[in-house]
Amino acid sequence: MLDIKFVRDNPGIVKENIRKKFQDEKLPFVDEVIALDLECRAAKSEADSLRANRNKISKQIGYFMAQGQKDEAERIKAQVVENAQKLAELESMETALDEKIAKIMMSIPNIMDESVPFGRDDSENVEIQRFGEPCVPDFEIPYHTELMESFGGIDIESAGRVAGNGFYYLMGDIARLHSAVISYARDFMIDRGFTYCVPPFMIRGHVVDGVMSFQETDAMVYKIEGEDLYLIGTSEHSMIGKFIDTIIPEQSLPQTLTSYSPCFRKEKGAHGLEERGVYRVHQFEKQEMIVVCKPEDSMAWFDKMWRYTVELFQSLDIPVRTLECCSGDLGDLKVKQFDVEAWSPRQGKYFEVGSCSNLSDAQSRRLKMRVKGEDGNYLPHTLNNTVVTPPRMLIAFLENNLNADGTVRIPEALRPYMGGKALILRK
Repeated sequence: MLDIKFVRDNPGIVKENIRKKFQDEKLPFVDEVIALDLECRAAKSEADSLRANRNKISKQIGYFMAQGQKDEAERIKAQVVENAQKLAELESMETALDEKIAKIMMSIPNIMDESVPFGRDDSENVEIQRFGEPCVPDFEIPYHTELMESFGGIDIESAGRVAGNGFYYLMGDIARLHSAVISYARDFMIDRGFTYCVPPFMIRGHVVDGVMSFQETDAMVYKIEGEDLYLIGTSEHSMIGKFIDTIIPEQSLPQTLTSYSPCFRKEKGAHGLEERGVYRVHQFEKQEMIVVCKPEDSMAWFDKMWRYTVELFQSLDIPVRTLECCSGDLGDLKVKQFDVEAWSPRQGKYFEVGSCSNLSDAQSRRLKMRVKGEDGNYLPHTLNNTVVTPPRMLIAFLENNLNADGTVRIPEALRPYMGGKALILRK
């Protein structure tokens, strides 16, 4: 969320940013919120004047009573009552206007970084760099659910009877591989100085509003019926929410946390053939990283964070590439985003396995997070990045480590988490 003062002083910049995101329907919001802000500031100014005069007028009542001027004292009393009624009206108006302004401000997108490429949607995202040599073997690679079934590792049919579409049972070595990848990713981030955390898997509504855009909430989040609680769609929301309404000592920055959680998502909308199986599901597990830092350090952290994900995938012999999200594909709270995509030998193309986002001070402003610095309080910047997300990561792992005989090679880095196994054997 932007600072209302910035919108007031820079309406042209805000509108141009909206146009670059192809959200022209939001253009009227800028003039509307500026007009409401003007009305609100006028009401506050008048209310402040009434409050300032309240004590002064009250003292006059005592003076006139002492002088025996009861008529004048009664006139002043009537004025006090009238001013009190007017003040109550103004305070009510302030509250209503503040709510309207906040709602509109939460719909106006954050100002993108100047480096973000211009484009309408994800088809115009820009490839930045490739890591590892993508290859297509000379033997056929089955679809990922068929691969998992060959190890007795998945049961979608039973999950459908138990929970419906979008769920699965992982079994045996595939289930163990899933947990191994999560554990390896946890230790990978701890070795890089991040503090490990298991957060709450539900958050309250005001935290949801603080960390997500309205569009994301509608498309993603499950609400607990009858309670002010929502299942998290990603642990970054719970992790950033940890700092709500807090003043963080500057000397404790940066805050670098890596978290494990299950994640729950509605995943609204129809998806293509390659997103069947376990590619897009309602429940999955994830290792995440977040950073809360000084504004001047956030871009350096952004560059570090996506590189950690690349490094992890390379350690498991999975070729990846990074894409920069264009203006039309960038979420409303984000100023910059890189997606990490893994190579799929079966498809002969890359597919998304994670994303790294810099949200500048948007979440901090919504959550009322502040840093206590030498020269006063200020808003920190927040960033988040996927370390690894099974089961999607398992697809890339199985395809890239599949042998011609149907076994799957376990890279050395992961073997300690698989009981020393070097291969997963077919059932």
